[in-house]
Amino acid sequence: MADETLASHKRDPIKSSVGHVAAQRRKQHAVTIGKERREALVRTKRLCRVGVSSDNDVSIENDMMIEEDQSVLEAQTSAAVEKLKVSVAYQGKGATQKKVAALRELRHLLSRSEFPPIEVAISSGAISLLVQCLSFGSLDEQLLEAAWCLTNIAAGKPEETKALLPALPLLVAHLGEKSSFPVAEQCAWALGNVAGEGVELRNVLLAQGALPPLARMMLPDKGSAVRTAAWALSNLIKGPEPKAATELIKNNGVLDAILRHLKKSDEELATEVAWVVVYLSALSSDATSILVKSDAVQLLTERLTTSNNLQLLIPVLRSLGNLVAGDARTTNVVLVPGHGITDNVVAALIKCLKSEHRVLKKEASWVLSNIAAGSVEHKRLIFSSKAVSSLLHLFTTATFDIRKEVAYVLGNLCVAPAEVSGRPNLILDHLIYLVGRGCLRGFIDLVRSADIEAARLGLQFIELVLRGVPNDEGPKLVEREDGIDAMERFQFHENEDLRNMANELVDKYFGEDYGIE
Repeated sequence: MADETLASHKRDPIKSSVGHVAAQRRKQHAVTIGKERREALVRTKRLCRVGVSSDNDVSIENDMMIEEDQSVLEAQTSAAVEKLKVSVAYQGKGATQKKVAALRELRHLLSRSEFPPIEVAISSGAISLLVQCLSFGSLDEQLLEAAWCLTNIAAGKPEETKALLPALPLLVAHLGEKSSFPVAEQCAWALGNVAGEGVELRNVLLAQGALPPLARMMLPDKGSAVRTAAWALSNLIKGPEPKAATELIKNNGVLDAILRHLKKSDEELATEVAWVVVYLSALSSDATSILVKSDAVQLLTERLTTSNNLQLLIPVLRSLGNLVAGDARTTNVVLVPGHGITDNVVAALIKCLKSEHRVLKKEASWVLSNIAAGSVEHKRLIFSSKAVSSLLHLFTTATFDIRKEVAYVLGNLCVAPAEVSGRPNLILDHLIYLVGRGCLRGFIDLVRSADIEAARLGLQFIELVLRGVPNDEGPKLVEREDGIDAMERFQFHENEDLRNMANELVDKYFGEDYGIE
């Protein structure tokens, strides 16, 4: 995938912790979470089992999920497609009712099983029939049933989703203002499933003009159609290229709608809107700049402070992390030490560090690492807060992935951006305090890990201790925690950077003259 080529270091805590790599780190993080986003939360593709909200008299049944014998289900599906073929060709009295009945029967079959008979429906010729049923001038009931069938077909395997290519222009067209809300919403759902498949289909949808009408669907104050549109948009803009995200934020009314939904909407809608903010702020510098100058940070912080909904808190945290992951000027716009909003952000992050949910601890640490990668004032802000005690606790007790995120925060707190390229300046009082609280052992443990990024963090922090602790106590501290042995494991390591870094530290600080006194 394209994201594998992106830079992986936004917040390098020992080298340059701010600068041109910030946008790349945000992009990499966002594209990565594109795969993680629905993990235990919401699927990237969604089967439609219960109908969308209705503002007219279209009747939508609530189908229960029923596990049936697969061969029976496939035979019924093949027969349903044949019945639809006959009804589409029929021109006599009651033709529309026949088509609706046939569509409803097929939709039932595509909605009832955990593994719908999508392949059979496609091989039987369902796609072309459903496209015909989407023709303009058809009754809403017919359009709704056809779009519903296509929605669940799009939720299938990649090759099954791609089979919808002939239907995409009509699905996009039915997002228009002349369509009823239920029809537009069902088409948006289908397109969201298509966009969730990958970059190729996202580009097709963008070329066919899906983004502007989906953006307009976000503008009303409430309704499931707004929620579905936001979800579809988050799938459509999630990268890796920034063009779609930039286009979205520049659509008239979109920023106001985002802010309004973050402030007033129920948590389910706010969750989908927060995911839109995640991708906007991760992928587009234009969108980030616009969001930073708005009330987005304050509204995200309020959600973080007042909500206990895990599904909402994750995108809120990631949005905040993205917005403070820019260069120093951007960070200074978002968080100004001494201002109330800044205190609220830090307090909310501390709350997440103490949460029972490991994912919140990890995400909060990631946000703090980006704040700590900013100016000396921002480093002092975190260091003087209650966040440090929580971070130190996590650094000794949490799982490896959380400890690695915490290491970024602690490392960033100990260095000031260098005036010129080269080694950064030390913030000595921070370093001495953290070493005194026992965090050196945690960094040496990272050196021993198989994770290259974590090992680099550990070596960089060891270099700070060796260089910065007064009275030449650094080498003794490192030796006492078996740091020499940890570094020597890289003597013949295949990674040249780590090998050179470790060998240079051992040679410089633990050479022939070490310990003579």
